[in-house]
Formats: sequence, structure tokens, C-alpha cells
Amino acid sequence: MLKVYLSGEIHTDWRERIIDGSQGLDVTFSSPVTDHAASDDCGVAIMGEESDKFWHDHKGAKLNAIRTRKGIEDADVVVVRFGEKYKQWNAAFDAGMAAALGKSLVILQPAEHDHALKEVDAAALAVTRTPGEVVDILRYVLTGKLPT
Repeated sequence: MLKVYLSGEIHTDWRERIIDGSQGLDVTFSSPVTDHAASDDCGVAIMGEESDKFWHDHKGAKLNAIRTRKGIEDADVVVVRFGEKYKQWNAAFDAGMAAALGKSLVILQPAEHDHALKEVDAAALAVTRTPGEVVDILRYVLTGKLPT
């Protein structure tokens, strides 16, 4: 079974497209919490309110890091999506962590990010443009079959 961690942009359905396209493959998926409000507010919801936004965010980031580290460490493949609209600094951090741990890294990004992400892309084993290409990679890795 191939374990895949899906990191990065949370505002589109790219994760669902990869998961749906991978039906029938021996693969399991994990990801960060993709409910933006829950991710932002988990620290204060669990450990108490903060009057300073920095500490509010700090608490949440630390709790989310527990899940992120576990997901990346357990994964065989880490897919990191950089979306068009928002800057995903945390996604770049996840890609660096995956590379440092020797994980197979697949980047999913639009062409307009190529220059900005050239160092991230250089660490990846594949740079893709669509969720379908990621599915095709997973299918090939697991079965040796090319897309038809």
C-alpha cells in the first residue's frame, strides 16, 4: 500500500480529484486539516483564548505541526499543491521537510509559479500541472501502467 500525504492549497477540490481518480489503486491518503477556520483556531479552541493574534496563530501552528509532521513522516509520497490565488508559505515548508526526510516529492503547480518555485521543483521527483497527472503518476508507480 502506498501512503500519500496531500499538502498545500486548501481552496479548491484538487485533493478530491486525486482521491477520486485513484479509486481501485492500493493507496491511502492523508492531509492537513483543510477547514480553514478550524486550522486557524484549533490552538485557542483547545488551549484557551489569546488577546494577541500572534499567540493565537502560534498555538494553532504548533498543533497543526503535530499532524503535518506525522503525515509527512508516515508518507511514501508527498504531493504539495501550490495554488494560483494565495501564497502558500506553509506548503513550501512542507515540501522542504519532505525533501529533507528523503520522501518522494511531487509538486502540483501552475506554470506561472515555475520561476518562484524553481528550488522546490529541483527537489521534486515530478512537477505536475493537474491532479490527473498526479493520479497517472500514482497509477504508474503502483502498476507500471501508462495512461491510455
